[in-house]
Amino acid sequence: MKKVYLDNASTTALRPEVIQEMTQVLTEEYGNPSSTHSLGRSAKNILELSRKSIAKNLNATAQEIIFTSCGTEANNWILRSAVKDLKVKRIITSKIEHHAVLYTALVLEKEYGIQVDYVAIKPNGEIDITDLVELLSQEKKTLVSLMHVNNETGTVLDLERIGRICQEHNVLFHSDTVQSIGKTTIDLQNLPIDFIVASAHKFHGPKGVGFAFIRKNSGLQPLFFGGEQEKGLRAGTEALHQIAGMAKALELSYRNLETERSHITELRSYLITQLEIEFPAFAINGTVDGFYTVLNVLMPFSADKTAMILFHLDMKGIAVSRGSACQSGSVKPSHVLAEMLSNEDLKKPSLRISFSHFNTKEDIDVLVGALKTI
Repeated sequence: MKKVYLDNASTTALRPEVIQEMTQVLTEEYGNPSSTHSLGRSAKNILELSRKSIAKNLNATAQEIIFTSCGTEANNWILRSAVKDLKVKRIITSKIEHHAVLYTALVLEKEYGIQVDYVAIKPNGEIDITDLVELLSQEKKTLVSLMHVNNETGTVLDLERIGRICQEHNVLFHSDTVQSIGKTTIDLQNLPIDFIVASAHKFHGPKGVGFAFIRKNSGLQPLFFGGEQEKGLRAGTEALHQIAGMAKALELSYRNLETERSHITELRSYLITQLEIEFPAFAINGTVDGFYTVLNVLMPFSADKTAMILFHLDMKGIAVSRGSACQSGSVKPSHVLAEMLSNEDLKKPSLRISFSHFNTKEDIDVLVGALKTI
């Protein structure tokens, strides 16, 4: 049976070149980057070359890239330090953020008594910018935290526009860019943003490693303490093989961006066309012109099919999801779709189909064929 992997918003397959890079570092560069002997210096060189490579691809300075274990850690660190150390008294976010942001904001509200406000969401999943501007009229030290590409619907935030609005109101701006890094160009020197985060396994790199972009002179302080790694901002011996793998994955993602984006965009359009032919009553959750790697669809099936649809597809070797993999074990409906759909539609099966350059039109045909048997 052909395996069809269409859950790339959850995680992606490693590129062969990344495996090769990581294997070489694992076997030959086993020194601690903090050691002063030759093996340590060699490891430190790889660490800093990786940092420079990532910074170059995002038009940032190397000093602004801090390695973490994942996007979740980076989000927690930025929000927590903003409140604790930068004396932020209010966080403006949305109810469709990843739980790494939502739950952190709730904890900070309880721990520090800060104000947490949620910007309104339009029915298509976009942020209501008029409401954001209204919220920003309050005079209080504020951090705005809004994700670039929604991990469930692919709805895209205009980083440039939101950044300018935040700048005009003299507030800090953080964006969870986990779904967009490596898949679209981000120019951090010219983008009015203070903090972004990334996770390597979303762009064909290894799991367990990510990074934060921390704008120079932001004043952010460490989340936990120990050694002086990462300029004293993130203690713990760096996982060199994972960092090298991440740098290689990002380099290849941007080197091949135009070709791979064109291929994936074509696949997404092809799937929409096939669904229109086979299931005319289907609907897109979000916008037709959403981010090219994600498509969330409401299928015209009865509510009783909802519980079994993923199992049915899985038995046919097809991997898709009903929402974020971080909550896929939950029986609750997606918190993102709950903000967008009616209670009636929320009971019906919605599928998140997410693509990579490894996918083919044959994969789409297999998926549509399997959906027709439900």
